[in-house]
Amino acid sequence: MEPIRRELTIDATEGNLAAAQEFVESVISGTDCPMKTQMMISLAVEEIFINIASYAYAPKTGEATITAELQDHSSMLVLTFRDRGIPYDPVAKEDPNLHVPVEEREIGGLGIYMTKKIMDAVLYEYRDGQNVLTLKKNLV
Repeated sequence: MEPIRRELTIDATEGNLAAAQEFVESVISGTDCPMKTQMMISLAVEEIFINIASYAYAPKTGEATITAELQDHSSMLVLTFRDRGIPYDPVAKEDPNLHVPVEEREIGGLGIYMTKKIMDAVLYEYRDGQNVLTLKKNLV
């Protein structure tokens, strides 16, 4: 079976979150991916897309490109988010200390932390003037 690869380029705005999630859902809809895994993927897509919409081009807006690939006979989902915003490596951010009371924690960082826990791999590189964040999830 040939790997499935689709790509979506949309304005990186909070209003386009549903379109980003629907795009990813359409790619995995024909797989045997359990509903719980689909929900985790949707949450990760939300975290990453909203971060791009909120910070990559601030205070302006720009585009985000999402590539979704099904590999290994549709058992592995590879999502790649690309933007031409401010270079930022979310993977390098130190994980929050969850043992510290909420009011004493630094603001931010929980979304990427959660994404790193949900997905099987989260990789970042800055290439050709773009932030490239790749998420991998085993669907079976």
